[in-house]
Amino acid sequence: MTDPFTEVVTLLQPVMRFSKVVEAASPWRVRRATTGEPFYCAVLEGSSRLIIEGHDPLVLHAGDFVLVPAAFDFTTESLGAPPADHQSPVSVVDGRARVGAQADPVDYRALIGHCAFGSPDASLLVSLLPGVLHVRGEPRLTALVSLVGDESRGDRPARDVVLERLLEVLFIDALRSAGAVAPTGLVRGLADARLALPLRRIHESPAEAWTVARMANEAALSRSAFFDRFTRVVGIAPMEYLLTWRMALARRLLRREGAGVASVAEQVGYGSASAFSVAFARHVGQPPARFARTAG
Repeated sequence: MTDPFTEVVTLLQPVMRFSKVVEAASPWRVRRATTGEPFYCAVLEGSSRLIIEGHDPLVLHAGDFVLVPAAFDFTTESLGAPPADHQSPVSVVDGRARVGAQADPVDYRALIGHCAFGSPDASLLVSLLPGVLHVRGEPRLTALVSLVGDESRGDRPARDVVLERLLEVLFIDALRSAGAVAPTGLVRGLADARLALPLRRIHESPAEAWTVARMANEAALSRSAFFDRFTRVVGIAPMEYLLTWRMALARRLLRREGAGVASVAEQVGYGSASAFSVAFARHVGQPPARFARTAG
């Protein structure tokens, strides 16, 4: 049976651009404004608090991994944070970012950075992921964070290449490990015993005539119970999820050389090219034929 998680990760094409090691001496606080890029943090030593607009603050400890698929304004600070209006000095020492007073001993180390999604459909697919992913207490992830930390401290050949590969594995394993702890999204849905089967069936056969009633039957739930559970756990309504996935597949198919609109329409579950064209234009912002020419 098709694995939806693998499909989404494959389409996203994650590239973990290693950014920097941050070392801090408490108390400290750093505010950042970003442009919606995916942000990650792997805590190597000590503890901190991560405050992201629109989410509850997160307390992070050594071995924790956090991924924010679309990060905007956020603040990181020590647990004994300075006054609210304080912004700690940041300097670069020996290629590492140093936060707080230079003379004070370092009590916090982390790897932070931005990753990139190679897929042109990244914004579409990110909507299927949790807004914030925080993983703790997973031995595999702790071991991976330890490996990343060891590599970051060394000066071995191909260090940056090794770090990039380790961080990509860390990203994928974090998503896979999240399961029921993910707030909402596809990862949480796949961890739900009732929702996993219809999700897998949708990805296995996206062209079939799916309805909420049919999905509910796959989940062995009533229509209303399934709709409520799916919307709460995955974060969007069942038919909206189906549409989002069909459009992601359609865009991938249209980028292939020689893929006709009628053929793509059939492969993603539309009875006619015209109905598909209307849905695609409404969802993507341009007709499929124009999208295919531009993508090509």
